[in-house]
Amino acid sequence: MSEKSILAYFKTPEEAEGVSRKLQALRAEEISIDRFSRFGGAGEQSGVNPVTGNLASMDSMTAVSDHAGILAAAHTSGSGMSHGGDGGPTGRDILLTVIVDPAIHDQALSLIEEAGGMI
Repeated sequence: MSEKSILAYFKTPEEAEGVSRKLQALRAEEISIDRFSRFGGAGEQSGVNPVTGNLASMDSMTAVSDHAGILAAAHTSGSGMSHGGDGGPTGRDILLTVIVDPAIHDQALSLIEEAGGMI
């Protein structure tokens, strides 16, 4: 039997989880919700506090991996002065991956778009 896959981007995990429950009711074969980053890494380091001065450098605030931190600090959005729009899914760092039967593919796409997902 053939399958169809869907990749959709959301702004919050809650949006993706809401549509995930509806897709489960449609009997989607596989559903995955993940957060991704432009530069990799797992987010802000613990123990970094710019108020108390416990801060090695700007890149230490932006990512766990040394290399990812350097990339993030060098990017225009690192200053906070950028609108972040460079043609990509700005503000949408939640990825919903769905595998469905072709018979429900169109219905699944509609549910995702109604929930605010970008396909």
